[in-house]
Amino acid sequence: MAVTQFLSNFTETKKTIEMKSMSPNLMVHDVNKTIEYYKNLFDFQLIMSVPEKGQFEWAMMKNGNVTIMFQEKESLSKELTSLQNKPLDATMNLYFQTNNIEGLYEKVKKTEKIAIELGTTFYGSKEFTMKDLNGYFLTFAEDNE
Repeated sequence: MAVTQFLSNFTETKKTIEMKSMSPNLMVHDVNKTIEYYKNLFDFQLIMSVPEKGQFEWAMMKNGNVTIMFQEKESLSKELTSLQNKPLDATMNLYFQTNNIEGLYEKVKKTEKIAIELGTTFYGSKEFTMKDLNGYFLTFAEDNE
């Protein structure tokens, strides 16, 4: 009985934690401009904002299974005070799996800063990396068939 109780307790503590989703909340200069940018270049759709109309402090956008939140620097700095004196610049790279990588590349290369040109990686994925209007690096990838 003691062994059974031990095993039962051990299994209960070994429960795994499963992440259901991830939605980065990016600090931006202007939420409204960022919304238009992501709508026009990447076909993201606005699904929520604060406030509901006017000059937004925060917004959530979606394309397929991907959601991204954008929050105005002053607003986010009030919540996370350690961000108050931080510059708004790329400190991460967001990685998107997409379809029609060549069409997307042709669309964005005309107006955007391409950091890494479209090419095939050693693991067989077609990818390119660019900087968005807030300075964040975005890598877009499509697996080769």
